Amino acid sequence: MCKVVLIDDNPIDHYIMRTMLYSNQVCEQATYTFDGSMIIEYMEVNKSEPKKLPDVIFLDLTMPDFSGWEFLEKFDKLQESLNKRINLHVMTSSVRESDKERSTKYSCVSSFISKPLSRQMLDNICLGQA
Repeated sequence: MCKVVLIDDNPIDHYIMRTMLYSNQVCEQATYTFDGSMIIEYMEVNKSEPKKLPDVIFLDLTMPDFSGWEFLEKFDKLQESLNKRINLHVMTSSVRESDKERSTKYSCVSSFISKPLSRQMLDNICLGQA
């Protein structure tokens, strides 16, 4: 079973993810937030308790206040101190190749996914196949 966190400023994307995860057999817990800084703080506090940490994070890049790029900077440094490997997937509507290339510079990024995420891809990620 997989614990998922979605960090995105678009309520429609939250709704789509909730719909896909509803009655999903591979996800035990899902957290939806507009503010990635809260997730960073939570992981810093719970870094030695792997059961409290997510398995997968889906991250939008373009957000006000605390952007996905800021999240990547902090998470890239934080992941070394975590007692768990967390798969982070950049999930964005950006079609700029420069965003994809820039995201590969972070060791914490597992993949770069264009929105919308498909149900099959979500299942594969949660099952550890993608």
